[in-house]
Amino acid sequence: MPLTPKQELLLRAIEESLRTRGFPPTVRELCKATGISSTSVVSYNLRKLEEQGYLERRREISRGIRLSRARQMQLEQRVIHVPVLGRIAAGAPLPVPDGQSMSTADETIALTRELLPEGDGVYALEVRGDSMIDALIYDGDIVVLKHQQHADNGDLVAVWLKEEKETTLKRIYREGERVRLQPANPMMSPIYVSASAIEIQGKVVLVIRRPARSARPAAATA
Repeated sequence: MPLTPKQELLLRAIEESLRTRGFPPTVRELCKATGISSTSVVSYNLRKLEEQGYLERRREISRGIRLSRARQMQLEQRVIHVPVLGRIAAGAPLPVPDGQSMSTADETIALTRELLPEGDGVYALEVRGDSMIDALIYDGDIVVLKHQQHADNGDLVAVWLKEEKETTLKRIYREGERVRLQPANPMMSPIYVSASAIEIQGKVVLVIRRPARSARPAAATA
């Protein structure tokens, strides 16, 4: 049986609480999170979710809501774990240490397939600098990139500068035999290099906002 809009809203609120806080919400917290004013309406719909196999509940404790095993397995199938491979400069290019491996990562971020339908060949980098602020990419944000070595004019890409042994995050424009790496900050100048002097390492497909900027959207596609 398909879920009602209220049931969908409650289930998402429960999953969000478990994901971000590590524990389930109370009924009153669910009222606040979903905008449902009546605790009895929330309780009724929680019972329906339980009957349909989405939840398990211990009514004797205030935070007795748990996702069922079946629902947990569904969520796991929807999640993509993206490796965070380091930092990238959105400003003056930062040097990449010699021997840095792009094939291993100590940290990952979990994203749903709703945000990232294609999970193959993707990786994430933490942004350093403010050259892309007009593209709503700020210092400390996370950019998710699709590993590829080609890009169209205007694409937002991670570029390896071969001679400088540095990497940078810019929009790319080909202008004859040279390439313009364009910042999105009117206070900064573009970088001009020979087309043969760069290597595209990936195209940005998603931006994850840092928590301090939670007033802005949590994620945006590029």
